[in-house]
Amino acid sequence: MTQQKLAECVGIKFQQIQKYETGANRVSASRLWDIADALEVDVAFFFEGLKSDQDGPVEEQSIPTDMMGDKEAMDLVRSYYAIPENQRRRLFELARVLSDVA
Repeated sequence: MTQQKLAECVGIKFQQIQKYETGANRVSASRLWDIADALEVDVAFFFEGLKSDQDGPVEEQSIPTDMMGDKEAMDLVRSYYAIPENQRRRLFELARVLSDVA
């Protein structure tokens, strides 16, 4: 099915489908339901092959157990506090958004 046809079935512009496909925009649960319906598949189809939570979150596995003893972490903290406060707050918000996406 083409992006144009899918967009027509879902009731949106094909550019929005392109943004979903490239990951530029997130797909809401209701939109995912509409897309699954248009493609005549179950919503679970989009999640096939993903690891289950039984393996534990990936983020926790990559965090050092002693963060204050990690040289890279300490360098990052020092650099962070060297940034002016207004910019530091913006950087902090950016980091939070990026960690939610990862």
